[in-house]
Amino acid sequence: MTVSALEANDAKSGGGSLLSALLLPIVLVNILVFVAPVANLAAMSFRSAAATGAMNEGFDLSTWSSLISDAYYWSMLWRTVWIGALITLVTLVLSYPLALFVSRATKAKALLIVLCISPLLISAVVRTYGWMVILGDQGFLPAVLRSLNLTPPRLINNQLGVIIGMTEILMPYMILSLLSGFGKLDATLEQAAETLGAGPFTVFRRIVLPLSMPGILLGCLLCFVLAVSSFITPKMLGGGRVALLATEIYDQAIVTLNWPVAACLSVLILIVFGTALLFYGQLSKIVE
Repeated sequence: MTVSALEANDAKSGGGSLLSALLLPIVLVNILVFVAPVANLAAMSFRSAAATGAMNEGFDLSTWSSLISDAYYWSMLWRTVWIGALITLVTLVLSYPLALFVSRATKAKALLIVLCISPLLISAVVRTYGWMVILGDQGFLPAVLRSLNLTPPRLINNQLGVIIGMTEILMPYMILSLLSGFGKLDATLEQAAETLGAGPFTVFRRIVLPLSMPGILLGCLLCFVLAVSSFITPKMLGGGRVALLATEIYDQAIVTLNWPVAACLSVLILIVFGTALLFYGQLSKIVE
């Protein structure tokens, strides 16, 4: 082996050692603050709770058995998934035109982006209280409908209120994801399609939409995960009448002190997240 080859091998091994040393702190942090708590949560789900709220010692499958055999929790899981999917869809439909307009703005583009993400500067709790004022029976929106001689529907303490509030809260995340996807759009492709006789709808369907699919998938994944895991807004706008996995976890852990059931439901949410990630990965390969 030549001297240059030996030097290259030494440099490669030294670079590998340096990379491992640089990665070690973040690996340790992830193990301490993510892997270990999740493992402890999973272990807690295989225990049972006493009447006092204390957890019994030893391995126990009774909590999982009662949860799996209870139709109430299956309906809650289904309700959580479809409401999360519906919120994601509504957020996408409302955010896409706005994000496309901002991405094509030639003047004050930076200001428009700041305006789109400015709601993130306000706490979700404060924004939810604002929606309670707007959607309440004596709120702004019902008052406007009454002034038009219309009977306002019930907009709070139900699923509709949760969908409205969560959609507004998640729109900045969707807009940011879409803006990152619109970076692949090339105006010359649209001009070439128009030159060849394609109409606006055809240009959108054949060029704009396919090229923006990575941003759409990323935004949908982010909004779905946030919608499924959110409990503050569903708790406040649902008025305790909309039972979702996140709100039920809070009630089991804080109100009834049944930590094993809360741990089981948390594992279910992690399974939903993992399924969403797998689905996102498969779709990403298709659109690439």
